[in-house]
Parts: sequence; C-alpha cells; structure tokens
Amino acid sequence: MPRVALYTRVSTEDQAKEGYSLSAQMERLEAYCDAQGWDIAERYVDDGHSGRSTRRPAYRRMMEEREKWDIILVMKMDRIHRNSKNFMGMMEDLERWGKKFSSMSESLDTSNAVGRFVVDIIQRIAQLESEQIGERTYMGMRQKAESGQGPLGFRVPFGYRLQDGKLLQEESEAATVSFIYDRYLSGRSMGMIAWELNGMDVTTGTGGQWTVWSISRILHNPVYAGFLRWDDVVVPSGHEAVVSVETFNEVQSRVAARTKNPRHSKAQLLPLDGKLALCGQ
Repeated sequence: MPRVALYTRVSTEDQAKEGYSLSAQMERLEAYCDAQGWDIAERYVDDGHSGRSTRRPAYRRMMEEREKWDIILVMKMDRIHRNSKNFMGMMEDLERWGKKFSSMSESLDTSNAVGRFVVDIIQRIAQLESEQIGERTYMGMRQKAESGQGPLGFRVPFGYRLQDGKLLQEESEAATVSFIYDRYLSGRSMGMIAWELNGMDVTTGTGGQWTVWSISRILHNPVYAGFLRWDDVVVPSGHEAVVSVETFNEVQSRVAARTKNPRHSKAQLLPLDGKLALCGQ
C-alpha cells in the first residue's frame, strides 16, 4: 500500500478565493486517500506562500523527508508549482528517487510518457495564467502610482511613520535627514557623513550603524522632497517634505558629477512644477 504525502498551499491572494482554504484542501485529499486505500504518511502545509517559488518551508521539508512517502498528492497542480521549470525539475527529482506525483483534480498518472506530456502542457498553461496575473497587478500598481494615490506597500522610509495610510514625519529622524543633506551640500563625502553620525551615536532606522550605502539611499530618495517613487514613476505626494525640491536636485547634480560610473553620470532631477515625472526622462 503506497505511502502518501499530502501537500496543501495557499498564497496571500488565494486566501480570498472560495475553495482554496487549507482545511478544504486537506479534507478533500484525506477523503481521496481513503477512497483509494492509501496510507497518509505525512501532511505538509504552506500558508501564505507563492507557488512561483520553491522557497517554502513545508515544501522543502517534504522533499527532505522523501524516505517517508512514495507519492505526493495535491488537490490541483498549481498548489505545488506555478512555474513550469520548477515543476519539471521536481518531476525529474521524483523520477530519480523512484517517487510519483498525483493531482486529484486533474487525475494525472506520471508513470508514463503521455501522462508526463499532459502534465507539462497543463503546467505551462498555469504558468501563463500566473504571469498574466502578475502583469495585471503591475499595471494596476503603476496606474495607482501615476495617480498619486499614496504609498504602494513599500517599507516606511527613515524619517517618517505611516498613520492612516499617510506618511508623517518622525521629528528626530527627520532632523537626521536634514543633517545628511546639509553636510553633503557643505562638501562632506558620504563616508564622512556616516562617520560623523556613528560618532554621535545616531543609529539608522533598524538600529544599526550608518554606511556609505545607507547615506546614499537617503540622498537619492525623492520621498524627502515630497515625492513618491514606484518603478520609473515619480509623483508628488501630500506628505510633508524634509528638504526642498531645489535642495534635492542640487544634491542629485553633485552626486552625478562625482560618480565615476558613466551609467550614473546623469542626475535624476525632480520637476519644479510639482508634476509627475518618469525616471530617466
């Protein structure tokens, strides 16, 4: 009697869809095993993980514990992978290990060439659907950015806190941001500014020490001039700026003039009229 590993998964997006709950998947898989007379060796559950990645704790544990089971059973193929390359890589591993894969909804048998061919076609269709969802999500986020409808899920930048969907200044952190801009315009290098802040026991937002990289991120972020950036879109926002647009642009010009990398020798300036801008234009 085959030993079966039951695998269930939901992503953050799936949790809002009817029929994709973890408990519903598991109940149907257990009933299917009972009808087939299969022994359930182990249950593996990934909650809130995307099927486009293999970096899922339960999935990895299942593969590491392959001596416990003979067959992987899922309710539907896209529960285990949404990427055809990852799926076929898994199938190659299972064949090498002498294991099998079964999808309850698609009634697939991977023990023959025709079954493997059908699995490949179905998985490629699932990948196409996943990529189309990604494209639609990207376009929706871009439209939101271009309309200036507030933050788009990024980590709250140093100098601000998020309250009711709006960025509000953190007084002490904002003062540090002003210090950084003032020091850079007075001729200090990024390394010197980091050294000064560390000597003053001023920490970053995560409580760490300042580096050239963290100073550079502050100096290049248009959020401090009252703008928000997403991908290549920069739009004015209603939050309070720490520095003026003129100050921000002057810093960008000086940074570009000092760089040795020709790819970064053109300053990305903000529009003085407060309108939408596209990076690199």
